[in-house]
Amino acid sequence: MVSSVVGVGFRLLLPVVALAALWVMAPACAPAPEYDLVIRGGTLYDGSGDPGVVGDLAISGDTIVALGDLSGAQGREEVDASGMAVTPGFVNLMSWATETMIEDGRAMSDVLQGVTLQVMGEGTSMGPIPDSLKSWAESQQGDIKYDIEWSTLGEYLEYLVERGVSPNVSSFMGAATARVNVLGFEDRKPSPEELVQMQELVREAMREGALGVASALIYAPGAYADTEELIALAQAAGEFGGIYISHLRSEGNQLLEAFEEFLTIAGEADVPAEIYHLKAAGEENWPKMDEVIRRVEEARAQGMRITADMYTYTAGATGLDAAMPPWAQEGGPEHWYARLRDPELRARIAQEIVTPTDEWENLLLAAGGPENVLLVGFKQDSLKHLTGKTLAEVSELRGTPPEVTAMDLVSLDESRVGTVYFIMSEENVKKKIALPWVSFCSDAGAPAAEGLFLDSNPHPRAYGSFARLLGKYVREEQVIPLEEAVRRLATFPAENLGIRRRGRLEEGYFADVVVFDPATVTDNATFADPHQYATGVSHVFVNGTQVVAEGEHTDAKPGRVVRGPGWTGWN
Repeated sequence: MVSSVVGVGFRLLLPVVALAALWVMAPACAPAPEYDLVIRGGTLYDGSGDPGVVGDLAISGDTIVALGDLSGAQGREEVDASGMAVTPGFVNLMSWATETMIEDGRAMSDVLQGVTLQVMGEGTSMGPIPDSLKSWAESQQGDIKYDIEWSTLGEYLEYLVERGVSPNVSSFMGAATARVNVLGFEDRKPSPEELVQMQELVREAMREGALGVASALIYAPGAYADTEELIALAQAAGEFGGIYISHLRSEGNQLLEAFEEFLTIAGEADVPAEIYHLKAAGEENWPKMDEVIRRVEEARAQGMRITADMYTYTAGATGLDAAMPPWAQEGGPEHWYARLRDPELRARIAQEIVTPTDEWENLLLAAGGPENVLLVGFKQDSLKHLTGKTLAEVSELRGTPPEVTAMDLVSLDESRVGTVYFIMSEENVKKKIALPWVSFCSDAGAPAAEGLFLDSNPHPRAYGSFARLLGKYVREEQVIPLEEAVRRLATFPAENLGIRRRGRLEEGYFADVVVFDPATVTDNATFADPHQYATGVSHVFVNGTQVVAEGEHTDAKPGRVVRGPGWTGWN
């Protein structure tokens, strides 16, 4: 009996002992991790170019803090990404959202495609601008009106952020901006002292966080710079780890020669260099793309860091100034308009517009004729009814030859007149997409499909360049796999520009994250109807804040200034 009673007592004690043990152990057990946000079950493409892996991603504050199997964790908020791609935010390597984000900081057309960083400054930048030029610059504004409340490039970027922008923002220092600050719009070589002043402007912009110096060599006044001047400016940027980036002096008849100048600038300045929107313009020049690719890869094999970017269309967009000789534009817009109204000079300009030449880049001739030139943006209300018509159609309506029509439109509108030129081949577009050293851009503003933005027709690349890559060229035509597209949309450009803690899905990186459906992501904008948002991107986060939820913009504006390697704030 005693043994029986003891046995029963022992059995009765077991639950008590077990509970006591659990009570003693409980403080030592870590509670389930809690994060601000967990994105669950998506296919994670980290930006390395490796295939995606199904897993979870956790964000706390503005930072990615965990990746992998987080089934034991919980988020204050959670997003189900099952069947979706989860990637770093996309870099728009060449954005013209400089003014559209002043009007509407949501940057709708880009953010709805997954763009989380706008890189601006092709040839001209929004600063520095001296007080003496502010009134003039304000007089040149089109539909978007604003007071110029900044003086330096860094102040402009801070101005955007203070107003509120959804994506992050960054910029190059414009080579033409340095020139205008010192020389105005004159077509002449700077003196040694003036060149030093221009270099110091570049240095100051680099200290404020510019990514490098950018040239655009078919447009006045940037076209007036010679190779020596550009080497000097690139050297100044290189002192701070910046790169040289350029719209080549020719993308058509002198493409190969222009590329050699570009290579000379990079080599003499000893800096990395990138070609803006790599292209061969004009059917007779399309075969030259193979030689440019060969020369880039040869230079890369020799140790030069040469890269390029592109948009995913066969048409470019700029203005009617790209159909007129640079000499006619010397002195600035007012002098250009005056020359277009001078009978003697009009005759000379008209003749040069229709005469093939290697002396300057004529996109009207590169397009093959006025029927391939689409007019998309006017300043004056009296001319807006012509939006969406070709130069050939407007020429017929007005009863004047195309070259005269082009001059009249610029003179009447007192603007460059927004223009789309159909100048490239689809074969070359695919060749460029396949290159591992090419990233992507829109070369456009970031409008919304509402309000004053509807008063003009942008190139559809403003609404679709990135979605078109993922839908048409990755999913449908399989030019490159999805993991490679993600690398070149995010990691590659961020690393190439020396940007810190962005462009990858990695612990410790800023939480710029995109969730999209690879099976449905699509660009919807067309040349006839460009104001159509891309679809298929479900969620976008910028610095950990959700700016797109279930395909709709949240109106959040958490964007920050992203600075280059020379920023003094790193010290």
